[in-house]
This record gives sequence, structure tokens and C-alpha cells, in this order.
Amino acid sequence: MTGAFLAGVIAGFGVAVPVGAIAVLIAGLSARTSLRVGAAAGLGAATADGVYALIAVLGGAALAGVIAPIAAPLRWAAAAVLLLLAAHTAWSALANPATTRETDRTTPAAAYVGILGLTLLNPATVVYFAALVLGRGGEGGGAWFVLGAFLASASWQLLVAGSGSLAGRFLTGARARLITALVSSGVIAVLAIGLVV
Repeated sequence: MTGAFLAGVIAGFGVAVPVGAIAVLIAGLSARTSLRVGAAAGLGAATADGVYALIAVLGGAALAGVIAPIAAPLRWAAAAVLLLLAAHTAWSALANPATTRETDRTTPAAAYVGILGLTLLNPATVVYFAALVLGRGGEGGGAWFVLGAFLASASWQLLVAGSGSLAGRFLTGARARLITALVSSGVIAVLAIGLVV
């Protein structure tokens, strides 16, 4: 039980900690809106990681083999969605540079569902978890592995959201928010292109 849980924790941090487009999106969303919205977005990403950990525990290599043929189209879809989000964020910031937390209409539920869906477009995560599960020799404790992976991912995503919210408190001026939105959009666009290049 303890070994499976710790393996899940390590796996969860392993998949969540590398900063990618999702982390930038969560931090930027949290900075522009509120910690509640950013935390909901982070929990959406952690839920996707938990779902993929569960899929890996239940189906392992068989499911990874099924996903492999559609991995490229899913990466292209994820890149397209990220580019659209980057463009929308930049356009919104330029169209209304005085945007504040109060004028952003993003709800926690919308942030959760949006980031959950976007994170699920990354099939490499299930392959990563499947490799780890198979590497452990299919030992028991699958539920503990999944719980550990989810909790580790959630704790990291909440830290990212909290950091974004903290940055947002210091960037209260219209110019600072405009710069933050444009930088965030640029980073997301670069990371999106990196998915398919």
C-alpha cells in the first residue's frame, strides 16, 4: 500500500512539475482572475492526470497501444486549442487593456472543465503512467498509485495557481496586466507549436 502510494506520488510529480502550456495557462488564468478560478483549473489538470493514471493501472500497455495511432492527431488538436487560447487572451488584452479581475467572466466550473478537456488531449500522459505501472511489474495497490498520482499533481497545480494569483496581486495596473497577458499568450503559443514540431 505505502509503496504503491509513494510510487504514485513520484509519478504524479514527474508528470505535473515540468512547466508546459497547461501550467502557464493555469498561472496566467489565476493572475488575471482569482485564486478560486486558477485552483479549479489546476484541479482540472490534476483530474486528467488521475484519469490517465487510472487508465494505465486498468489497461496498461494495451490501452497505450490503442492510443498510439491517434497520438499525433491529439497533439495537433491540443496545439490548435492552445493557439486559439493564446490568440484569444492576447486579443482580449489588447481590445480592453483595463481588464481587471472583476470584468473577467471565467467561472471556476468553466476553468475546471476547460483545463480538464485540454489536458486529456495529451495522450503521452497515459503512456508515461503505463510505462511506470509496467515497470513496477504490475504490483497491487493500483488504487493507491492512482490516489498518490492525483494528490501529487493536485498539490503542484494548486501551487502553480497560487503563484499566479500572488503575481496577479502585484500586477494590478492596466499596463502590468496587459504585459502579463501578452507574455502568457506568447509562451502558450510557443509551447503549443512545440507540441507538433
